[in-house]
Amino acid sequence: MPTSRLAPCPRTPNCVSTQAPPGPQHMDPIPYTGTRAEAQERLLRVLRAHPRTRIVKQEPGYLHAECRSLIFRFVDDVELEIDEAARLIHFRSASRLGRKDFGVNRARMEQIRAAFLAQTPRS
Repeated sequence: MPTSRLAPCPRTPNCVSTQAPPGPQHMDPIPYTGTRAEAQERLLRVLRAHPRTRIVKQEPGYLHAECRSLIFRFVDDVELEIDEAARLIHFRSASRLGRKDFGVNRARMEQIRAAFLAQTPRS
């Protein structure tokens, strides 16, 4: 992926990204099959079904969503970028406030990954 719209994670432990260096903030990208547009539609379905999540930006190959916590209504930003050449979905999920997230961003992205892969057509 030559250039990315995803910002790097800050030094605080409240962010995960597929583009973070190896370590506690790193997660693997999500593989996809089909076209970029089909992958983006599946991602949109997954995000729309995710609790307290609102899509705030949608462009070909890129999505930005805001996720609110249940009790305190803190906002986390989730960005997803579809790398068509590599057939991978890169992402970044980060808390706007605070220093710790108690694993919420990682758990969210694992849920989104599982829901996306469950919708992948079988060949």
